[in-house]
Amino acid sequence: MTFSASTVFEWREALTFAALMGCGAVCIEASRRLGMPAGVSRDLLSAWWLPVALLLPPVYALFAPIVLQILLQVRVRATVVYRRVFSSAAIGLAGCSASFVFHGLVADPWALSQGGGRLILFAVASAVLFSLLNIALIAIAAHTANPDSAWREVLWDRESVLLDVVELCLGVTVSISCGLNLGLLILALPPVVLLQRSLLHAQLQAAARTDAKTGLLNAAAWQREADTEIVRARRTGDTLALLIIDIDHFKRVNDAHGHLVGDQVLVGVASMLRSQLRDYDVVGRFGGEEFVVLLPGADIDEARQVAERLRVRIGHMAIPVDDTLVRVTISAGVALMSVHGDDLIDLLTAADLALYRAKELGRDRVCIPAVQPPPRSLPNDPSTP
Repeated sequence: MTFSASTVFEWREALTFAALMGCGAVCIEASRRLGMPAGVSRDLLSAWWLPVALLLPPVYALFAPIVLQILLQVRVRATVVYRRVFSSAAIGLAGCSASFVFHGLVADPWALSQGGGRLILFAVASAVLFSLLNIALIAIAAHTANPDSAWREVLWDRESVLLDVVELCLGVTVSISCGLNLGLLILALPPVVLLQRSLLHAQLQAAARTDAKTGLLNAAAWQREADTEIVRARRTGDTLALLIIDIDHFKRVNDAHGHLVGDQVLVGVASMLRSQLRDYDVVGRFGGEEFVVLLPGADIDEARQVAERLRVRIGHMAIPVDDTLVRVTISAGVALMSVHGDDLIDLLTAADLALYRAKELGRDRVCIPAVQPPPRSLPNDPSTP
């Protein structure tokens, strides 16, 4: 309300805001048939939010995400309202802060269209601030919802940094175009739409490979990845190990606390697996409460150590539920390529038998299948040298 009262209405600013929101609406409508992946997704709408923050008074930056988030909710994918509210708040606060900084450094924001190096530098710095604040707010919320997740999972990876740079460049470029002539938005719109559709298509393809609850590879995608690693190991002669991990008495968790708590346990276990494994290890959810891990380059001792570390870490993990903490244990079966099998089916069978043995022995343990020694030749065997 304070911002609104202190902002002097100007038709040029209102028209610019309407034009930028219209471009954002066109992008949303153009990608509506593709849909949007669940969870945190990237949509390049910052190409329209950033010009609002740079060129217009801060109050416009607060309202811009509300307009487009409502359109996303109505036209693309309806999700729980509080997520849209939080996204709007995070983007609005980040945009408002960037707007304050840029307007504090530049007397006339519209002079950005003149292409002065100093003004562009200030615009880039403000855009970086917008990105940092937005990511920080989302990361804090994500980590608060799942305290067991590693910060690196909710902050940046190489792909996120690249997308942030793309959004920054688009936002500053569109801002300069707006300052020159609003009609130039017609030329900026098609490439942004094409980039957005390409990005969403890639995200949807990635979503089709992942398990919706845990974010790990689903069974089909894991088998494809595992087959590729096994072929590579055969060609190079490297070692390779496979783990099957099962949450002990998982049905009791669902019966005692409900399936929503069971889902939280699955997410917690998946997060622990990701945090304790190498980037090139292949980890997936095989179904129900079972997880599978492929360890390229691991021998039997290393595989056992990894499985034991996972067992201990997950055993110490606690999922807060109301006034209590839910704890679970895991059992694991380990199989080694060329010792317990030469293809994926043989390795899965051997690891599954080892897992069954671990459960028979009392659960919360790691087992390795027994390897039968080669038959000894009898003294009168004609094959004996």
